[in-house]
Amino acid sequence: MNRKLKNTLGLVILLILILIAGGYYLFVTQRGSLNEKKDELKKLEASDYNTEQLTAQLKDLLKREAVLDSVLASRKFNIPQNISSIKFFNFINSISLNSSEETKTNVEYVGQKPQNKFFYYEYKLSGSGEFREVHQLIYAIEESKELKKITNLSLSNLTSTNKEGIPKFLVSFTMVVDVYFSPDNRFASSTHKENQLIARPLYDVFYPLIRNDIPPNVDNLLDVQGAKLLAIIPEGAFLSDAKGNTYLLWEGEQVYLGYLTKIDYDQSKVDFIINKGGIIEKTELSLEKESSKSIKDKENH
Repeated sequence: MNRKLKNTLGLVILLILILIAGGYYLFVTQRGSLNEKKDELKKLEASDYNTEQLTAQLKDLLKREAVLDSVLASRKFNIPQNISSIKFFNFINSISLNSSEETKTNVEYVGQKPQNKFFYYEYKLSGSGEFREVHQLIYAIEESKELKKITNLSLSNLTSTNKEGIPKFLVSFTMVVDVYFSPDNRFASSTHKENQLIARPLYDVFYPLIRNDIPPNVDNLLDVQGAKLLAIIPEGAFLSDAKGNTYLLWEGEQVYLGYLTKIDYDQSKVDFIINKGGIIEKTELSLEKESSKSIKDKENH
């Protein structure tokens, strides 16, 4: 075998080996990579949305969001997302802003606790005040838009006296309040609008029907006890008290512990309504009786 033939056979064998190696690389090694590229291409083709279609979907989602937000806003209570524990202190301060000096409220933060899928801050409130203001505080907590619940409440009567000696009938209270919040925003609307927190007037069940303490006559009003009707004139009734002080009164005017309710010009008498510590009395002073009594006294002398 000559040299030329040997070289030709060697080149043929080398070519065969190159073809075998190239085929293995193309059909075995790169097959997996090609399949991955094809899958990726399919995904890209599937996500190749039309711009107008995307815009229409966005508008639809915005409408659905507005409807859901409107439903949440119309609900009486919402559960806000991750509120600060300080917010309840600010809430109590806003409610107590216009309270009288007699009403005092102390707020103590107890801690954070879980409940089902929600969490809540627990607070302890204590203090005293006028019944209507304590009732207003309880109403505002229970009716607040952001969910708050009084889980324990204790009320008792309390009596204090001011500098003039006038008794004040107050209410002492202690309560435990839970303020709820959620780790997400699914239970509250995007805009916050507080509920109506003004409570309707309620009868004070702690005010005593009969009281031992009667306020002093600090305004020097007419004390009907021991008073006399001196004269009835067009401008009103002319009276004097047991100390000899004279008063000119008309219907509806205030006297000590009550009011002058009626001036009877035909019968020459005046009527009073007196509240003696819860005991209501009707008192009548007559000009004729006083005059006849004076005449009898003169005849006896």
